[in-house]
Amino acid sequence: MLSTVAVAGYRSLRQLVLELDQLTVVTGPNGSGKSNLYRSLRLLAACGQGQVIGALAQEGGLASSLWAGPRGSGRVALQLGFAADDVGYQLDLGLPQDEGSPFQRDPEIKTEAVWAGPLLRPGTAQAERRGPHLRTRDDAGRWEDRIARLAPYESMIDELVDPVATPELSAVRRLLRRWRFYDHFRTEPGAPAREMRPGTRTPVLAPTGDDLAAALTTIVEMGAPEPLERAVEDAFDGARLRLSAEDGRFGLALEQPGLHRPLTAAELSDGTLRYLMVVAALLSPRPPALLVLNEPEANLHPSMLAPLARLVRAAAATTQLVVVTHAETLAEALLDVGDHGGGAVAGGHGGGAVAGWAEATVPTTHVELTKVLGETIVVGREGRLDQPAWSWMSR
Repeated sequence: MLSTVAVAGYRSLRQLVLELDQLTVVTGPNGSGKSNLYRSLRLLAACGQGQVIGALAQEGGLASSLWAGPRGSGRVALQLGFAADDVGYQLDLGLPQDEGSPFQRDPEIKTEAVWAGPLLRPGTAQAERRGPHLRTRDDAGRWEDRIARLAPYESMIDELVDPVATPELSAVRRLLRRWRFYDHFRTEPGAPAREMRPGTRTPVLAPTGDDLAAALTTIVEMGAPEPLERAVEDAFDGARLRLSAEDGRFGLALEQPGLHRPLTAAELSDGTLRYLMVVAALLSPRPPALLVLNEPEANLHPSMLAPLARLVRAAAATTQLVVVTHAETLAEALLDVGDHGGGAVAGGHGGGAVAGWAEATVPTTHVELTKVLGETIVVGREGRLDQPAWSWMSR
């Protein structure tokens, strides 16, 4: 499980270090930096695919992604990192040195580090990269030069993957590739999820939800129909999901009390379809290492927020979750489980059984963001010393 994420120099995140729990609920007013936190996590995940440079380019390049406030040292740096129970990783992106290149707007990877345990220290470092030079520790704990020259756009965790010689780098790469993000489900008229579509076994829902019917059918086939039925009945007052497969084409419909026929996906409201997409993401037969939901309440009727909260807490029993939300009602339902025998409170830790779901204790943390002089900070942690321990590698 991830214990800490750290971001420095990214948009409004000047220097932010967060502790993560099994379920972390992120709230805050508009403009407080919630979306920036979400985007920074996506950038960090892109490192595991060797795509962080391209991901930054899609955001407008390094210049538009940097902290816009004063820089005490004058150094241009965008730093990202995480620590899990047994391994950690960070990288530092800066401006390129080759001004004659047609790709001179691409940022360079200045430093990278992988370490064992929750905190980077001289004794825990397992791999270090400064500029083009990379070294790793051997079995005896001695430093060994590995690659004479890494290109400035090449990450060491993507270029040096040897489960035997460098198991920590391989572990970081695998972990980052098992993060999932959902923030833009397509529910407009004519969206792919509203049509009968060709499909195959789909244990992981697409980020846009286009393969919804195939994903839900996979959940049923792989042995989890009861949680799916429960999630639908809980939100839609006794409704039943009907899945169909004809010649490799998959579709869905919803039977509801009082209606003489099921409503097809094309007839469902945006909110109903979006809820089913969240269900498919959370009940995946192949749970991710980390699942991040950005505003899952969008387009949902207020009456559906309590069922959504129960679904999220049930999924958090087996998958580490980060939920970024504008909805106070959803945040309160996720954090305050007193009605179900738990003891979680905003800003603290706790857990409890979720009504209608398997009994489970889910440690939960509330992160409330605000902005002071353009900088995103955590409410109650106005000082640097209030943040969790973290250290950045020097260039």
